Amino acid sequence: MKTLLKNAMIFTNGKFTKSDLEITNDIITNISSDIESKDFDAVYDLNNMYLLPGLIDVHTHLREPGFIYKETILTGSMAGAKGGYTSICAMPNLNPTPDSLENLKPELEAIKKDAKIHVYPYGTITEGEKGEKLANLKELADYVIAFSDDGHGVQSEEMMLEAMKQAKELDKMIVAHCEENSLLNGGYIHDGEYAKKHGHKGICSESEWVPIKRDIELARKTGCHYHVCHISTKESVQLIRKAKQEGVNITCETGPHYLTLNDMRLQEDGRFKMNPPIRSEEDRLALIEGIKDGTIDMIITDHAPHSKEEKSKGLAGSSMGVVGLEVAFPVLYTNLVKKGIITMEKLLELMNTNPRKIFKIGTEIKLGEKADLTVYDLNENYNIDSSKFVSMGKATPFDGDNVYGKCKMTICDGNIVFNELN
Repeated sequence: MKTLLKNAMIFTNGKFTKSDLEITNDIITNISSDIESKDFDAVYDLNNMYLLPGLIDVHTHLREPGFIYKETILTGSMAGAKGGYTSICAMPNLNPTPDSLENLKPELEAIKKDAKIHVYPYGTITEGEKGEKLANLKELADYVIAFSDDGHGVQSEEMMLEAMKQAKELDKMIVAHCEENSLLNGGYIHDGEYAKKHGHKGICSESEWVPIKRDIELARKTGCHYHVCHISTKESVQLIRKAKQEGVNITCETGPHYLTLNDMRLQEDGRFKMNPPIRSEEDRLALIEGIKDGTIDMIITDHAPHSKEEKSKGLAGSSMGVVGLEVAFPVLYTNLVKKGIITMEKLLELMNTNPRKIFKIGTEIKLGEKADLTVYDLNENYNIDSSKFVSMGKATPFDGDNVYGKCKMTICDGNIVFNELN
């Protein structure tokens, strides 16, 4: 099977070049200008659209097994394809939780059967994510991307220390949801101006950065690669910046909603509720500085679908979590690149290059690489409409927002998995 993509602005070797690209089966076999269109099974004239390496999201919730009324491997991976993603990592808050090989098997089987793009599962740090006993890390190591108790902070310092020691021996990352339960006090949005004005219970910033501070010292002691999930506070940025300068083996991520919204943009609607919460403008600006100076390594979606009923109970009563796979790139392109805050090259570093190098998944656009690609029309302007999402989850704080950038095609392993070009 030979496919030709013509007249594209191709991101290769860290910059954009107008070229044609040839795919033979699943491999990129030629990148040059004016490749003749004969002897191809399919030819697409991209007409100066942007051909990007497949996006990588190391933090998604696909809900299968256990919660398939919210999302499935099939619908979640299709949503990823529609957003331009070719590699995503699935968090382990499932039923059964993947804390042993036996409990991981249903997820592996569903991925093999239904995934439209590359899906890499996490194993848990502790059994049942309960924080009481370590999961069987050694048994899981060859089958999972890393270890995480996402959705739950590991409360015990001793437990996290032992997890890091074992992960270091197994050459695996600890990917930590940092949350100190004793500081939550029933909060559900940021403990800031909006919460005070509207009588809501707040989640303090300390509940995030205190465990990060603890874990940095454990990572320093063990040499374990410690990756911090979805950071949202200015203190988290500063702690991680300092730890990196001191040589600690630490990386981190944040999400589009933390970079583009603050708590004064909240509405009395469950689509604005996630954990950690959208925080203050001061926090948002600190996160922007963090992506600019390299403190923050990557942008993830934390795609977390729930049923309509679970998200229809306002800020106080709705489940935590919003969806993001189908909107992340256009939201970030519109709010960060078009406004001159970061370059397009920097955005791709955050959404492909860094997660690819750190998690060792995905590909770049160069000869001999697997063809994991996405085509974006950056000039297409539209309003986000969650009713048209492929994901079973529809709750996003960006619903109705006007954005630029529409995914037109996604190719994974040389196969077209999403196509709006014809």
